[in-house]
Amino acid sequence: MSHHTIVELHGDGISTELSQSVHTIAGALSSDLSFEPIDLSQPNREARGEALYDEAVEAMKRHGVAIKYPTATTEESPNKVLRERCQFSVIHRPVCSIPGIETNFTKPLDIDVVRVATGGTYDDAGQRIGPDTAVSIRVISRHPCRHASRFAFKLAMKRRSGVVSTSKWTIQKATDGFFEEICDRVSQDYPGVPYRRELFDALLAGIIMNPDRYGVIVCPNEYGDFLSDTACGLIGSIGLGDSSSYAFDHEGRVTLAMFDPSGGTAPDIAGQDIANPTASLLAFSNLLRHLGEEAPGKALRAAIFGAIADGQKTQDIGGDLGTRAFTAIVRERISSALDPK
Repeated sequence: MSHHTIVELHGDGISTELSQSVHTIAGALSSDLSFEPIDLSQPNREARGEALYDEAVEAMKRHGVAIKYPTATTEESPNKVLRERCQFSVIHRPVCSIPGIETNFTKPLDIDVVRVATGGTYDDAGQRIGPDTAVSIRVISRHPCRHASRFAFKLAMKRRSGVVSTSKWTIQKATDGFFEEICDRVSQDYPGVPYRRELFDALLAGIIMNPDRYGVIVCPNEYGDFLSDTACGLIGSIGLGDSSSYAFDHEGRVTLAMFDPSGGTAPDIAGQDIANPTASLLAFSNLLRHLGEEAPGKALRAAIFGAIADGQKTQDIGGDLGTRAFTAIVRERISSALDPK
């Protein structure tokens, strides 16, 4: 059995409760895991500054894997800082309907959003030009787009689906057109994977009308941000979405992976035992599978979905359970699955 050390990046708000949930589940697994905690909370960031990020990034690169909890964005975004320092170029956000959660959207949804983690309009805050005009630079770079495209096609091969690249290439001809050129080129290396382009606005309508036509979607930075939150809204809550970020070497191999819930710090409910840990547990499930711990990773996902399907769920999605009670039920289900008697 291999030993795995996981860097655990603590944050703000409900971060402590989500961490406790993950540790409760980790205690039920046969995997040999240990956690190296780093306090990325706002007070500690203010106290330690750049040295704290240096420590976090060094630990992440040393161990190759991390789980992160929500952090408050004040003077800076810790997510953006880590993205730049760790050279994350791909963000993966899987979103699927979960039986047992009532939504306004009645059709089943099962998509993987693969987002270029850099560039777009997010890398430039822009500037004012006189009293009536503001501008910003839009950046599309070859290597992150290539990494995202390859990740998307490899994922599509695993799930036996197609890839859709999406942007506004008819309007942003230079930048989005360049992104689409890169996707087209990568698609030639995967002739067995169905591939097509769709304009982003048409794709949003298409997902709502015919979600079964979509499997893996790859897109530039801000488009992926918009799309993943929209998709989470369709399945019932932004708090159900998890995320993973990846850095690659020149050969396209993953060198560093970070897994996190895509929701925020929720300071209004912190410490009240009502936070929904589903996204953090799904992130932990994907982390386990990334480490090669397939059986516990799949068992955790099945336990989460099974509990919710049976009506054992937290208050935000129509149940009556608190954070600890829901976690305990998931732990019991995992124990039964991994050690049936």
